[in-house]
Amino acid sequence: MSEYTTVVVGTDGSESSLKAVQRAASIAGSTAKLVIACAYFPSDPRSVESASDQLREDAYQVHGAAPTYEILRTANERARGAGATNIEERSIVGPPVESLLKLTNDVSADLLVVGNRGLNTITGRLLGSVPSDAARKAHCDVLIVHTVR
Repeated sequence: MSEYTTVVVGTDGSESSLKAVQRAASIAGSTAKLVIACAYFPSDPRSVESASDQLREDAYQVHGAAPTYEILRTANERARGAGATNIEERSIVGPPVESLLKLTNDVSADLLVVGNRGLNTITGRLLGSVPSDAARKAHCDVLIVHTVR
């Protein structure tokens, strides 16, 4: 089996996605570059306040770029703790799947790592989920880490 040279992992700050970061970091180790990505949508303050009230604990997903940097910092710490040494952080604007796939092309990644959150839900089955859409559309290997059981 060939060794991966560039590993991309997506995180949204959830504990599930941070488990995927740790797994990606253990794969990257000290030999591969690990690119940690967080996709977000910029939004106006009124929309954010309304969405935050409805989303409660998932509200971090609608708060523009500022929380993204904290998410990436936390993910970087987890990745270093899991053994990764060559880490790059990327905040990317847009839908998670499309943004991650574009990033894998931009950095010539040979592995994309995502968590399985949403994969086995009714919504995920009907509308798609990050792991299933990424696995279908990626042009590199995809590892779906079982972070939610």
